[in-house]
Amino acid sequence: MKAYQQTVLMAASRLLGYPTREDLYDVETLVKTMDGPESVKQMLRDAAESICRKPLHDLEELYVATFDLNEKAGLYLSAHEFGDSPKRGAALIKLQKTVNQAGYERVGDELADYIPMLYELIAVTSDDVNHERLLKRLGAVTQRIFNHLPETNPYYGIFSVLMQEIFEQPSESDLEKMEREREEADLEELPYPIMYN
Repeated sequence: MKAYQQTVLMAASRLLGYPTREDLYDVETLVKTMDGPESVKQMLRDAAESICRKPLHDLEELYVATFDLNEKAGLYLSAHEFGDSPKRGAALIKLQKTVNQAGYERVGDELADYIPMLYELIAVTSDDVNHERLLKRLGAVTQRIFNHLPETNPYYGIFSVLMQEIFEQPSESDLEKMEREREEADLEELPYPIMYN
């Protein structure tokens, strides 16, 4: 992976975390100091500005509406891949093992499949077999999120940069397979009320 691609991933990691002034400042610094093709620098600059120029309170509300209240744009890898399937638990354990084997520890309350954390992980880890598989999985899910964001959403730009500069375009069959393997939550009413004594 090229150094400028690592910078794009680090910037995406900061931009897609819950917004804080510190992370927005970090992104501005990353963009200013980035080496690489001028076209990529401009795309990243535009993507970052569309997010960073919003007042923090408005950005917090937008973040929640975009990622927390919209399942198709949620920021958890295995939720996109498995939905409410029991397979998701096993996938989380494997991801945690991958993070640990890379020599890193998860910090904070997020699950091991939190996409901004995984972007940062692949930016700083070596290109081994787990890295390539994770890159492919992240590419498919990043494309799925990108497909479900309107162009008017300020976060649209960073997903566009990721799909143009970092991830290979997943095949239609890969995306269809992911949709087939996802299990939806069973939210139907029970046939009778549950009573507690």
